[in-house]
Amino acid sequence: MQDILAKIAADNGLDIATTEKAVGMILNFLKKDADSAAVTSMMEAMPGAEAVAAAQAGEGSGGGLMGSVMGMMGGGGVMGLGTQLMGAGLGMGQISGVAKQLFAVGREKAGEDTMGAIVGSVPGLSQFV
Repeated sequence: MQDILAKIAADNGLDIATTEKAVGMILNFLKKDADSAAVTSMMEAMPGAEAVAAAQAGEGSGGGLMGSVMGMMGGGGVMGLGTQLMGAGLGMGQISGVAKQLFAVGREKAGEDTMGAIVGSVPGLSQFV
């Protein structure tokens, strides 16, 4: 997983720590909001992904003032994830780049059917990956 993180970081002008945080946030979002069987398959196909997600468990979980405001506005889902990633210091182009590369790795390792099930189970996700 470290090689994947290094490539994503280099391609998107991010440091490794920020990239790991962003990928962990995305993985935790998928674990919470996407088809659980497909996410489990993807995580198993990407050794180290579970550790990256676990390191970010609780980060960007929607707590605090921003989480309260987002909850009142119904702003969860993909848009809520985007807000969390921006809060972690990523710009829109970087968010898109990280997500697209992570999903490309997922397709390579877990297969198109698995990733299709994930994308299909989260409203609006297909626009970003």
